[in-house]
Amino acid sequence: MTVWLAGMEITADRLNDYTADDSISSGLTVASGWSSSGFSAIRSKGTVVVDIILTRTGADIDGSTGNPTDVELCTLPEGWRPPVVMETIFGNNVTLGGVVINTTGVCTLRTTNTQNVNNGNTIRIHATFNLTGAS
Repeated sequence: MTVWLAGMEITADRLNDYTADDSISSGLTVASGWSSSGFSAIRSKGTVVVDIILTRTGADIDGSTGNPTDVELCTLPEGWRPPVVMETIFGNNVTLGGVVINTTGVCTLRTTNTQNVNNGNTIRIHATFNLTGAS
């Protein structure tokens, strides 16, 4: 927030306080075979930034081909979902790959860099998207 002092000029940048319009850290629904060890989302001026940390609790995911069977990870809370299907990435310092987030908020692991995601592995997902009609 700008602290206004005598003699300051009003500019567009000074009128923007750069604070989040809303933020959450709960409401993520985790799919079977996963547990959540972190979730946060921030919405500001129609842009949403989501960070998810999941730990694999189910069977190992064979990533040796780079194209494992699609695995559901979690579902974003209503009001925090992209307006169009989007692709983002996941990583864990060894394995990385693609995650699709659909308009219902379901996040699905789609591809890997030919490394497995084993039971006990933690993955991190970061996504940024704009909401339709946001001003």
